[in-house]
Amino acid sequence: MILRDAVAADAGALAALINPWITDTTVTFNPVPKTAQDIVTMIADKAAAGHAVLVAEADGALLGYATYGQFRAGAGYARSMEHSILLAPAARGRGVGRALLSAIETHARAGGAHSLFAGVSGENADGQAFHAACGFSRVAVIREAGFKFGRWLDLVLMQKFLS
Repeated sequence: MILRDAVAADAGALAALINPWITDTTVTFNPVPKTAQDIVTMIADKAAAGHAVLVAEADGALLGYATYGQFRAGAGYARSMEHSILLAPAARGRGVGRALLSAIETHARAGGAHSLFAGVSGENADGQAFHAACGFSRVAVIREAGFKFGRWLDLVLMQKFLS
């Protein structure tokens, strides 16, 4: 497995990785699938902000991706980041998530980040357990923060200090 920066040529594969999580699960509250152009724009925007979009691949297949950005807008939040991480189902349990998260933490820390947040669906017990195992602490539950599939969803905020 190799970890590398995402490039525009990855956009189609990234959309194919991300969209089933959007359309079929409550892992993300977003109900709108991503286009390849959305992914190209995200990669460019993150690069312009000095933030990473990383992919993990093996034998030419995309196993997962991770990215991060400022937690909230404004100068007061400039050292607080939030990340996203998604894996192909076949990549789960193989250390891919931990490798991607560690690389994102390293990149964020090098950029001066003080802490990293994970916003995890209240229905995503696996995501909460993964983050806890990686040193994140549950700091808040925002009740009924999202709405998808005809129901309200809680958002669990988890945090890890990087400095």
